Amino acid sequence: MLNIVVLMGRLTADPELRTTPNGISVCRFTIAVDRNYAKPGTERQADFINCTAWRQTAEFISRYFVKGQLVAVNGSIQTGSYTDNNGNKRYTTEVVVDNVNFTGDRRDGGGSHQGSSYSGSSYQPNNNGGSSYNNNSYNSAPRQDSAPAPTYSNGSASDFEELPLDDDLPF
Repeated sequence: MLNIVVLMGRLTADPELRTTPNGISVCRFTIAVDRNYAKPGTERQADFINCTAWRQTAEFISRYFVKGQLVAVNGSIQTGSYTDNNGNKRYTTEVVVDNVNFTGDRRDGGGSHQGSSYSGSSYQPNNNGGSSYNNNSYNSAPRQDSAPAPTYSNGSASDFEELPLDDDLPF
């Protein structure tokens, strides 16, 4: 069986952190995820996905994420049902978040992300109850001390070595 969800979208409100009677942290939030297509003559639609995170992941999300921020989450889909006050049976679907990643630009919490090269930070609880935080590099502007990366447009045929034709290639 496989139940894996990976989503990237914007937070529709500040994440809400609560604590269960047993003292376990739980954070609920909704992300708006754009659909890949739009009918001609209409605006692109978005799906609003309810998410729930538990324990250290919940605390991390409530501490570092705000409304409008672009966020990437992965986890699993969980469904449930309940009976409302009118006796109607209601069904719920949510993503139980295992990992969360920063995406976009740190400075504006949700504005334009062009020109940034933030490769992401992630938080993932360990199986032994601890946690690890992986903070990768963040550069809001190109580094001045490094040469620009070579591109195909500034290369020439003399930059490439011709490989001899050999029938004994290992692949």
